Amino acid sequence: MANKILVFLEQRDGIIKKGSLEAASKAVELSGSLNSEVSGIIIGNEISNLDDIKKVGVKEVSIYKNSELTNYSSSAYSQILIDAVKGEGANYIILSNTSLGRDLAPLVSVKLEAGLVVDAVSLSVENENLLITRPVYAGKALEVVKITTDVKVVSLRPNVFKAEFTDNSELSIKTNDVSSPNLSTKVTEIKKSEGKLDVAEADIIVSGGRGLKEAQNFSLIENLAETLGAAVGASRAVVDAGWRPHREQVGQTGKTVSPTLYIACGISGAIQHLAGMSSSKYIVAINKDKDAPIFSVADYGIAGDLFEILPVLTEEIKKVKE
Repeated sequence: MANKILVFLEQRDGIIKKGSLEAASKAVELSGSLNSEVSGIIIGNEISNLDDIKKVGVKEVSIYKNSELTNYSSSAYSQILIDAVKGEGANYIILSNTSLGRDLAPLVSVKLEAGLVVDAVSLSVENENLLITRPVYAGKALEVVKITTDVKVVSLRPNVFKAEFTDNSELSIKTNDVSSPNLSTKVTEIKKSEGKLDVAEADIIVSGGRGLKEAQNFSLIENLAETLGAAVGASRAVVDAGWRPHREQVGQTGKTVSPTLYIACGISGAIQHLAGMSSSKYIVAINKDKDAPIFSVADYGIAGDLFEILPVLTEEIKKVKE
């Protein structure tokens, strides 16, 4: 009997998030080795980018609709997902390790008595067993895990698994109207900074640390980020000082990121910060201390005064982009 992979496709404002498309694409890739079927589940209301699901190779998706489900509700989302798992006989649940995913995955895992692995950075199949690689000890080592329960829940780190687009043109959509969702817990309002990218999903991040000396000097980081189309990040020290909001914090007690390019400006490279960004594809460090730990993980380093370097770097990039 074939296995069944159920991919939770997270939406925000009616748009399926990039990390969920990455998870769906990886599920499709693994389905042959696991002898599995793949289907998606969306909880929300009106969805505008269903074509993107089709492009990553998913051929069937169930949408659970109610206007009250537009925003996240841990009680409603977990119950709907659990019922879908049981109804479809799924034995793999894959989702993105976003803030929502980190809340939803353990709830579902406990109620289904399913094994759970979070923040996976690699998936492979050996003898029809799913092997999951995740960072441990603040990113100093990697652990390979096999889940032995009948139902398995896995969350994938965003920006690690790239979505592979196909020419698949078939997508079967089943719509389920949810009449009375369990809204004992519910997100009532979401406020976001218009025009600012989430560091957890951004492909380029420019981060600042204590080397900027004061909050006002973060304009140097913002200018470079705007020029690159990047998200703004910050070290824990900067956030603790009240210079930047917690949503921008990168590190062990902030967000773990895996962008293509990470530019660290005035960040010494404490182990807690390195744990949150060392999986970036390319790391550029700018620091006046040539012995700063950040240079040990950097692909490119500039030992110098960031107050001199950042304005020049920003202007040169502008010239290239013109």
